[in-house]
Amino acid sequence: MISIIVTAYNAEKTIERCLNSILNNKYDDYEIIVVNDGSTDKTEEIVQLFASEKIRYYYEENKGVSSARNLGLKESKGEYITFVDSDDYVANNYFEGLEEYINCKEEEQIEIIKRKAIIINENSKEEKKIEGPSFKKVTGEEAFNRLCFEDKFLDTLWSYIIKKKIFEENNFKFKEGKYHEDFGLLPLIILKAKTFVSLDEYVYYYIQSENSIMREKNEEKTMKKAEDAIYHYDNILENIQKYDITKKTKENVRIYCTNAILLKVNELEGKNQKEYIKQLKIRKIYRNIKVRNIKQLIKKILLFINIQFYTKHFNKKNT
Repeated sequence: MISIIVTAYNAEKTIERCLNSILNNKYDDYEIIVVNDGSTDKTEEIVQLFASEKIRYYYEENKGVSSARNLGLKESKGEYITFVDSDDYVANNYFEGLEEYINCKEEEQIEIIKRKAIIINENSKEEKKIEGPSFKKVTGEEAFNRLCFEDKFLDTLWSYIIKKKIFEENNFKFKEGKYHEDFGLLPLIILKAKTFVSLDEYVYYYIQSENSIMREKNEEKTMKKAEDAIYHYDNILENIQKYDITKKTKENVRIYCTNAILLKVNELEGKNQKEYIKQLKIRKIYRNIKVRNIKQLIKKILLFINIQFYTKHFNKKNT
């Protein structure tokens, strides 16, 4: 069985569409776990209209999406776990093609299955397919080494169907109170998988909304997101030292994580940007940027210039 965890916060405008899109599938071996993260609108009232054997509903005080996901994981009964955001929806063939990977002898089951999504702009209704590599059975390590350079959506949780035992055996949980929880956990999950497939199936509809939490214009939150990205960077690099993976893979993890936190520089301004660059300098992350192409060369040069500018400016202020 597949447990589909749907976390919702003030989702009265989208939760019905989300749940209907799952229920409209013909596949039967699944459960939906809805975790209401302290909504103050009619989310609970709408979910209750869907009451059935397929849907289990939980409410907790507003603690954030990580806490809601952890509750969903705890209450799940399926052998496999996946996540659907309450403002997104899935295709009518969402479950098709999965049986050969999950409904077979345990020793033949695939531990992680990755699929693709279509981005829909809520305002223009424009659709764009999220491209990425497709491949047959490989190890999680082999999958990461391909995805980290070829797939811009490696750290989107809803792209994956994951065998629950990976969470259980490694005590994986989403870090509560932190943004970018997908980025902080998915690389570690992928690298633990013994088997992994990436399918060429577009079955998830990702809605881009002006109200999306990750695009909210708020200086304090933007800085918090940047600080949390560095927190996850430190945690991932510390943890992979214990992993039985090659030196090359560890290097790729460092490159991937470095590129992720570099992106935050341009989201910050003024004092926040300078403080963030100071944190990058402390970690000497420019050493992690391997010049494999012209884009990476430019990125390394720009980072070096920013760090030099900040150091000069900071020293002047403190003399």
